Amino acid sequence: MAIAATTSMRGPMVLKDWAQLLLLGAIWGGSFFFARIAVAELPPLVLVLFRVTIAAAALQLYLAVRGPSFRLALPHAGLFFLLALANNVIPFSLIFAGQTELGAGVASVLNSTTPFWTLILANALTSDEKLSWNKLAGIALGIAGTAVMIGPGLVAGLGGPVWAKFALIGASLSYAIALMIARRFKGVPSPVIATGQLTCSTIIMIPVVLFTYGTANLFSASPPVWAAVLALALLSTAFAYILYFNLVASAGATNASLVTLIVPASAILLGFLFLGERLELFELGGMALIALGLVTIDGRLFGRR
Repeated sequence: MAIAATTSMRGPMVLKDWAQLLLLGAIWGGSFFFARIAVAELPPLVLVLFRVTIAAAALQLYLAVRGPSFRLALPHAGLFFLLALANNVIPFSLIFAGQTELGAGVASVLNSTTPFWTLILANALTSDEKLSWNKLAGIALGIAGTAVMIGPGLVAGLGGPVWAKFALIGASLSYAIALMIARRFKGVPSPVIATGQLTCSTIIMIPVVLFTYGTANLFSASPPVWAAVLALALLSTAFAYILYFNLVASAGATNASLVTLIVPASAILLGFLFLGERLELFELGGMALIALGLVTIDGRLFGRR
């Protein structure tokens, strides 16, 4: 596939876009804290169900009080079910399956390939997000930075089976497809897109969980676990997806996908700041590479030089 000689028709991200991207990375990085607590007592698919259901209910209430009307989503019902499958149901299931065999390090690196797949799809399917050298170089630096930052965890997880690695790559590709679907909601407010996606995810997950686990012990978790589930649903899902779809609309699918490069760095920094975890030199080096990759993708600094 030929690389466009010029940059994307979309200009560099503005300050507001960068602020949303970094905030979203911090929120999704923090979701690992909540998930770590919740999975100790809840099966993964049950956790997914509670996460999307509580988030959908919260956003439905938000729309009922503040607007806009959820009726704006009804003409796009079929598209919302596709988005729910591509952005929640399929990738969550593939990630959980892959992580039964792979270490967290290699899983994070494979997940960080999402911007690469997004760039390939965007070049083929859109007219305003074409391949460019700075984007390819920046994404390569970001993925390399993630690999360096994970360090020993990556080495420990490299020996997993091939099918598990393909599961993680499949999840990244699914996220990229979801970004292409999200672009099609022209003129639909971000809270409506987030609510529609999570409502459809809930409709899909209810029969999946009931068929897999039945109703026994679904609500038997302890209070600390329910607190983690609420934080995961309300902050890391409901609020985060409003940010996410707003970023897709304002900065484009490729730029929005860069959050997968920031999430591992955010999780490590939060562990250092709030859990007293040690910050290693290789982790700082990986974060520097990711930062260099983001600057390269933005294009303004090197363009001026």
